[in-house]
Amino acid sequence: MVDIVRDDDVIEVAEPPRFAFGERVIARSVIRNDGTYNGKDIGEVLVNKGDIGYVVSINTFLQQFYIYAVDFIETGHRVGMRAKELCTLDHLPDEVLAQLGEKATVLASLGSGKPLANPQDTGATP
Repeated sequence: MVDIVRDDDVIEVAEPPRFAFGERVIARSVIRNDGTYNGKDIGEVLVNKGDIGYVVSINTFLQQFYIYAVDFIETGHRVGMRAKELCTLDHLPDEVLAQLGEKATVLASLGSGKPLANPQDTGATP
């Protein structure tokens, strides 16, 4: 029998949620269907690392973790994710933005529907 890893020492709900409604987030890892997403096969990829979405609801699981329902506009998937699987794009610390320099302006427009500040500077190298 497989043991379920619950991260028993972590009680996220003792603190406020890390993300807010409408916050723009990016996936930190690939998310596959565990059988709870209707219309997709178990194991099928729902979210790729780097996909951008918006938090549309916040719930709890096992009275221990926050589960963020994230709407990924490009794929049309709405997926429940843990905070450790996400990173904010809207509330990065000032020191991180300073390290990004000019790339911070490109980051600000990702997933926002706004055109890139400088379309030539997507962060990709030729």
